[in-house]
Amino acid sequence: MVTETYRLLRHAGAKRVLFLVDRNNLGRQAQGEFENFRTPEDGTPFGELYNVQRLHSGVVLDSTHVVISTVQRLYSMLRGEEVPEDERDDDYQVDDAVEVEYNVALPPETFDLVIVDECHRSIYGKWRAVLEYFDAHMVGLTATPVAQTFGFFHENLVSQYTYRQAVADQVNVDFDIMRIRTVVGEQGGSIPANVPVRIVDLHTRRERYEQLDTNLDYSADAIGRTVMNLSQIRTVIQRFHDDWPQYFPKRKLVPKTLIFAKTDQHADEIVDIVREIFSGDTKFCSKITYRAENPEQLIADFRNDAAFRIAVTVDMIATGTDVKPLECVLFLRGVSSATYFEQMKGRGARTIDTDEFQRVTPDARAKEKFLLVDPIGVTDSPLVDAKPLQPATQRQVSLEKLLNRAASQGISVDEAAALASRLSALDRQITPDERDELTELASGETIKEIVQGLERATDEEAQEIALQLGGPEAQQQLVLDAVRTLAERPELRARILTIRRKYDLPYDEHTLDRVVSVEARLMGENGPQQVVEDWRQYLQDNADEITALRVAFSEPRRDPADVYRSLKRLAAKIESPPYRWTPEVLWRAYQNLGIAKGNGGRKGVPELMTILRYELGLDSELRTYRSRVEDTLANWLARQEQSGVRFTVDQRWWIEKIAVTLANRLLVTPDDLDGVPFTERGGVDGFIRDFGDDRAEQLLDELNRTLPA
Repeated sequence: MVTETYRLLRHAGAKRVLFLVDRNNLGRQAQGEFENFRTPEDGTPFGELYNVQRLHSGVVLDSTHVVISTVQRLYSMLRGEEVPEDERDDDYQVDDAVEVEYNVALPPETFDLVIVDECHRSIYGKWRAVLEYFDAHMVGLTATPVAQTFGFFHENLVSQYTYRQAVADQVNVDFDIMRIRTVVGEQGGSIPANVPVRIVDLHTRRERYEQLDTNLDYSADAIGRTVMNLSQIRTVIQRFHDDWPQYFPKRKLVPKTLIFAKTDQHADEIVDIVREIFSGDTKFCSKITYRAENPEQLIADFRNDAAFRIAVTVDMIATGTDVKPLECVLFLRGVSSATYFEQMKGRGARTIDTDEFQRVTPDARAKEKFLLVDPIGVTDSPLVDAKPLQPATQRQVSLEKLLNRAASQGISVDEAAALASRLSALDRQITPDERDELTELASGETIKEIVQGLERATDEEAQEIALQLGGPEAQQQLVLDAVRTLAERPELRARILTIRRKYDLPYDEHTLDRVVSVEARLMGENGPQQVVEDWRQYLQDNADEITALRVAFSEPRRDPADVYRSLKRLAAKIESPPYRWTPEVLWRAYQNLGIAKGNGGRKGVPELMTILRYELGLDSELRTYRSRVEDTLANWLARQEQSGVRFTVDQRWWIEKIAVTLANRLLVTPDDLDGVPFTERGGVDGFIRDFGDDRAEQLLDELNRTLPA
């Protein structure tokens, strides 16, 4: 649209163009696009040739060529009303359709063209009179038109561009789906009657405990709206924390992630849990909603700050707003509208310049795809289309096999679509010299052009037309024509694979498990059984060192810090050659043998301690350290209650947060109390305030000694 505006102003005699939005952040985004545009003739910035004005007042300057405004502000101007400069998006909520009258300061002929952004929304409903006031050509932009959109524009669809085409053209990236199923997330839950239940006042945020008169049964959809289940949130976030490296191999920095919550309160709880599980601070994860302090600055920070990795929103970033470095979109809210789902999904689809991407995600080569994380079944709904260019059935098929299928003339439609997705991702990673080399091997045809041909050949409509005209043979011929360049040039296929292996050398594309872990290279023929046997032999060979740990585990007066340091030394020792054992490798070996219960996660020292306790006979079963801490905390609280000790709501908060931290770190020091999540209650000073000088230090020491036992 910027290009079209430039052409109309320069060559077609247009005087003024209106770019209309319904949210302030979209106006800022549009202004940036106009200002960053360089003319095709000599690269002159658009703003040096034409004045761009984003309305902050009720006056359109005579010198202005492009006006950017919210429809709400324009409506106010037409009515002659004052509009504050700090206008909010919800300042002009109306129940009925608005009406406007002639305004001499802003006559209908003011604009030659009106561009309506995100025109699928109610901008043509309640605000229709504002649009129809101007005597100008009108163009609507949307990724997700609905029936009303077609009706307003008289079904005059002048251009359409599918998601598949956008991936093939490298305008968008393809995506993977992580479908998480949990008991509560699928079935809901129940709160029994006559037990104390924490209740939060949604207006004051004050907490109280009271008993329910009857059982409260709730569905999964109620979570976050009428009932809060922190276990469901924590389970989902923990699994995302543990599994995201499977989709982004060789990466240590958490991909920039956007989590969709149901309400502001739901978003607050998600933020707290994300910070706990990822051990992050306020910079690492924040809420971006209309109620947040300075949300526009938060959006800018999320785009540009490498430390800001996870944002939680309700609606503010759901549509329109670009955060191009985004690589994960996690749904903790259902979506009943296909249009809304596509808009939300689209937040992760944007491509980004490699250098710009690496400034905020320095351990990545390029943005190759995004991950759609679905713990609530939004991708299962028939209302939504969650189909990437690459079919799910082809994700584990190697690039080499797809190229061989092309060469043998036996490639299917799904395989050709998968090949298009793979080549498109590769083309975003390779260097300009490698791209030129492949173009030369393809006799002048670029990888991008090959991908575009594959996309056209595998398009559902094109395949249906071919079937009607020539049957299955015609369908297959479409695909064979698209892969002809690859099929006829073995040196091109070989070079593509060589370049691919250059970037993915440590990983085996044929393995169904997307994560290639250390044990896959070290277990040998005997697999997990050999690992466990070798580990047990190590324990026997180093009996003195292990015996000292056994004594430490059994000694009630032990110093938790000493135990932690001993375990850290042991973890570092066994990770080095010739062993190369990490706690995760050991845990997976026990898990594959059916000995370990639960997922040990990615934490090191805590899980190592549980393995040692099991092998030393101190525990009869091997469970995750987190589950041990949770059970020990429940027993400890029961003993406290039996002895007459009662904790306040604030004191329970401290105890529970310390337990969660212990489950991740094994030890909580006074210095840790001045970090996340404790700083929201005043840090170590808040801890002393709520427990008193005499009790605070004693309680922290008791929790450190008791909960890891």
